[in-house]
Order: sequence, then structure tokens, then C-alpha cells
Amino acid sequence: MKLTVVGYWGAYPGPGGASSGYLVENVEGGESLLLDCGSGVFSKLYEYTDLNRINNVVLSHYHADHVADIGCLQYAAKVQMNLGERTEPVYIYGHTLSNCFEDLTYEDAAVGIPFEGGVPLVIGPFTLNFKSAPHPVPSFALRIESAGKSLGYTGDTGWDDDLVEFFKGVDLLLCESSLYNKFKGSVEGHLTAGEAGILARKAGAGELILTHLPHSGDHRDMVTEASIEYSGKVSLAYTGLTWPVRE
Repeated sequence: MKLTVVGYWGAYPGPGGASSGYLVENVEGGESLLLDCGSGVFSKLYEYTDLNRINNVVLSHYHADHVADIGCLQYAAKVQMNLGERTEPVYIYGHTLSNCFEDLTYEDAAVGIPFEGGVPLVIGPFTLNFKSAPHPVPSFALRIESAGKSLGYTGDTGWDDDLVEFFKGVDLLLCESSLYNKFKGSVEGHLTAGEAGILARKAGAGELILTHLPHSGDHRDMVTEASIEYSGKVSLAYTGLTWPVRE
């Protein structure tokens, strides 16, 4: 299983960047998942994959910084189908706790498919599990298993003790880190870098990548704050970061 960070900014993209979007690939089988598709993600995808290979998109929740480019992806799929470059629609997986789910289906080019917390979902070689996470709107954390490897993705979340068990033993925790420690509790439904470190430590994660980063301060300070709580490898997300890291 290979992860490529396509976008990592929180709330809105920085200059030339993108908000949340992560490409997960099964290299041997050629299958892939796109986790979230925020603002700027669609144009960045060209750098990492053939758009015709984006067949499955999984959305943590429906805030714009996680779904803004879904419309672009849907329309591209329609154009590809009209040109005979694509034979199947894009399957977009989301929760049904919002009317936004209805917008995931678009003509014959995109099909919305529901998921539920606590109910495993198999997509090709990937097995996904979902857990609701504290956020101002319904949001879900994801755990993905494939070929003996495991990836945890928090989506957007505040602290929740139950996430420790949900992410237990993951090889990689891709964790939102919207806040420096000094801002703890100032924004509902988001974690500090220190809390990300605590979650990684308590869950026994193999590595930690901080993502959904703020637009202020020095992000290197977030690595320091997370590393006080967690002794494993801590990395900052950036566009093009891959895991496992290429030597």
C-alpha cells in the first residue's frame, strides 16, 4: 500500500497548493482510492496518476476543504465516458447523515455509495472501516487495510478516546493537526499537534504524518510538539510526500 499526499492544507489551499486529498494505491494490483477531494486536489492529481484510474473516492465529510473538487472530478468522468476513455463511472463513497450525499451521483458518470460506521467496506484489495469523529458536522475517521499494511486517517476530528482503539497498531497514522498546542480548545472539532502525538503514542502507531495544517506559524514547531508526546517518526505532510518514504 502506497500513500501520496496530494493536498494537506486545512480550511483552504495555500498558494499553488491544495486542501485535503490523499491517493492510496495498491501498487501490485494497480487499484487506487482517493481520500477526500478538496480545493486544488483535482489539478494536482495529474502529477501522480492518470485521471482515468481514479475510480473510487472516499469522503470523510462534506466540508468544502474536503469535497470542493468533487464536481470537477464528476464532470471529467462524464467527458471521459463521452470520449470512450472511461467505461465505468466514478464511485464516490460518503455517509448519508447529510443531504450532501445526494450530490455524489451525477448522471451516468458518478455514483454515490453509502458507508456506515462500524460496517467494513471492501473496495478491491482494500478493506475500510469507519468511525464517527467529533466535528461540527458528521465526520468519519477511516482505517484502511491492504496487503498486510494498515493506514489510519482521522479526517477532521476533535479528541475522542475511542479513536485510540480504532487506530490501534496502524502502520501509519495520517492525523489532522490544525492547531498549535497554545490554541488547544479554541476551534471545535480539531486536534493540536500535541494531541496528534498523544493519539499516535496511545494507539501504538508505527509512524505519524501531521496534515490539515494551519496557515500560520512555523510548521516545524508542530513536529516538536507532537514529538514530545510520541517517540516514533513524525513527518509534516507536503504535496508529493509518499509513504513508505522513497529512499
